[in-house]
Amino acid sequence: DKATDPSIPEENWECIQRFCDQVNANTEGPSLAPRLLAHKIQSPQEMEALHALTVLETCVNNCGERFHHEIAKFRFLNELIKVLSPKYYGTWSSEKVKSRVTEVIFSWTVWFPQEVKIRDAYQMLKKQGIVKEDPKVPEDKILPPPSPRPQNSIFDTDEEKSKLLARLLKSNHSEDLQAANRLIKSMIKEEQEKSAKVSRRVNTISEVSENVKCMDELLENYKRQELSKSDHETLQTLFQRCEKLRPLLFRLASETVDDDEALGK
Repeated sequence: DKATDPSIPEENWECIQRFCDQVNANTEGPSLAPRLLAHKIQSPQEMEALHALTVLETCVNNCGERFHHEIAKFRFLNELIKVLSPKYYGTWSSEKVKSRVTEVIFSWTVWFPQEVKIRDAYQMLKKQGIVKEDPKVPEDKILPPPSPRPQNSIFDTDEEKSKLLARLLKSNHSEDLQAANRLIKSMIKEEQEKSAKVSRRVNTISEVSENVKCMDELLENYKRQELSKSDHETLQTLFQRCEKLRPLLFRLASETVDDDEALGK
C-alpha cells in the first residue's frame, strides 16, 4: 500500500525496495506478489496503477527467476491484458496506464524471448487490434539495474565491473549493449545472493537473541524457585534450538569477515 500510495506523486523507493526484499525473503513471495500487484495495476486511480507498474518492473529487476516464472504465466498476463481490453477495464483505464502496460509486456518479449506465453499474449493483443503498433522500445534496450540500491552495492563496490559496464553502455554497437545487458543481469544475481545472505544472517541473529533472552528469564526463575514441568520442557527445547543454531552462527561469522559491524553482532 505504501509503495503504491496514489497520494504521493513521486516513487517511494524505500518502500519499493522493502517490498522487493519481502518478496525475496518470503518463500511464497514470488507467487503472492504478482497477484497483489495485478490488483493495484487495475486500480481506477491512475497514480496508484502507475506506481504499481514501477514496483512490478523493479521486482522483475530484483526478484530473480521464480518471480519471472510467475509473471510469464497466463494467469498474471491476463490480469495485465484486462487493463487494455475494452471488455474489461480498457474503457476507463487512462491512456498513460495502458501505454505503460503495453510497454511492459512488449519489453518482456525482448528480455525474456524464451517465455512463449508472453509472446503469445502480446501477439494476441496485436491480432485483436488492442495494440496497433509496437511501442518505441529498441530491441537492444538495456534492462536497467535496480533503481534503489543498498549501500555497498556491487554496482558501487566492484569498480572493475562498473567501469566495464559504463563503457559498454556508452557504445552504439548493439552487441556491446547486449553484453551490458548480460553483465547487468549477472551483477543483479550477485546482488540478490548477497542480499539473501544478509537477510539470513539478520534472521539467525534475531532468533538466537530471542532464544537466549527466553532462556535467561527461565534460568533466573529457576534460581528463585522450582520450575514447572512445562517451563522445564520449554527450557530444554530452547537449549536444543540454540545448540543447532550455534554452528550456523560460526559459519555466518566466517562469511562476514569483511563486515566489522555484522561480525560484532
